[in-house]
Amino acid sequence: MPQLRKDPILKQWVIVSPERGKRPGDFQNMNAMPPDDPEKCPFCEGHEKLTPPETMAFRKSGTSPNEPGWWVRIIPDRDPILIPSGNSGRVGIGMFDAMNSIGIHEVLVEVPNHDQTLQSVSPNQVREVVWAFKQRLLEIKKNPRFKHFMIVKNSGRGVSSYSHSHSHIVATPIIPKRIEEELDGAREYFHYHDRCIFCDIVRQEQANPVRVIYQDAFFIAFCPFASRFPFEMMVTPILHQPFFEAIDSDHVTGFAAVLQSLLKRMEKLLTNIPYNFILHTSPISETCRDFFHWHLEIIPKLTQVAGFEWGSGFYINPLPPEDAAKYLRES
Repeated sequence: MPQLRKDPILKQWVIVSPERGKRPGDFQNMNAMPPDDPEKCPFCEGHEKLTPPETMAFRKSGTSPNEPGWWVRIIPDRDPILIPSGNSGRVGIGMFDAMNSIGIHEVLVEVPNHDQTLQSVSPNQVREVVWAFKQRLLEIKKNPRFKHFMIVKNSGRGVSSYSHSHSHIVATPIIPKRIEEELDGAREYFHYHDRCIFCDIVRQEQANPVRVIYQDAFFIAFCPFASRFPFEMMVTPILHQPFFEAIDSDHVTGFAAVLQSLLKRMEKLLTNIPYNFILHTSPISETCRDFFHWHLEIIPKLTQVAGFEWGSGFYINPLPPEDAAKYLRES
């Protein structure tokens, strides 16, 4: 079973997963993707028997689970970093803390065909993907064992194990370090100003839109003032919303539109560049609803984090976000 171990200095949890079975030689070609062969891809429609049984799917009427006929499909990850069964098993090992890596790790297959992407499909298909995220998170939220969940997409060579368009849903029994840091900053700002810091950032970017890429009645997308990476983007609802899974149908449609627009702009500027996106939503608790605001981060993989960055915590971004936003707007 994977194990969560806590760094006593940084107060950061690490997942140690021996089930993944890496030996020294296995690390030599970790950036090499498997051959891009649709005949062997487990995510393609018609290859359902190559995956674990589906958790949820949007499929044509009259079709059966784990058979062709779906347009969005969610399955357990074959090599999960967390597993849903067992107990937390929290223990002290001398001065160290550890616990079983209990949680949810699922794959959302975004399209049935191997050569489709979120950039190339219809807006309605992207909307269906967003609906699937929402519905699955609402179901996971019913389990009191989990304190937080997020949505992660790894796309491109050296970033993802498969080229077929997909993303991950991960639920954890603890609040991750990065989310704790966001919560601490947002809580402190709310304590002094009695306002949500994310709402104030939205107002600041609207007032001086030099970093704004896209804006409509529901969402704003911009390159953050202190962007860590070139062309880093953030999407957030204009009105205060702590929980992504609570969005209504208008926001589902709006979020799908802004997400596809940004991915298309990035693709036009940075063809075939690998990227990640990460959706941060409020922990599964009402205690953060006044000061936390859900948001999506999109990060093209254009630079590498080197020794100084790892050692200092600083990031070195060679492209000002104002210039990045200009290029993205013009694309």
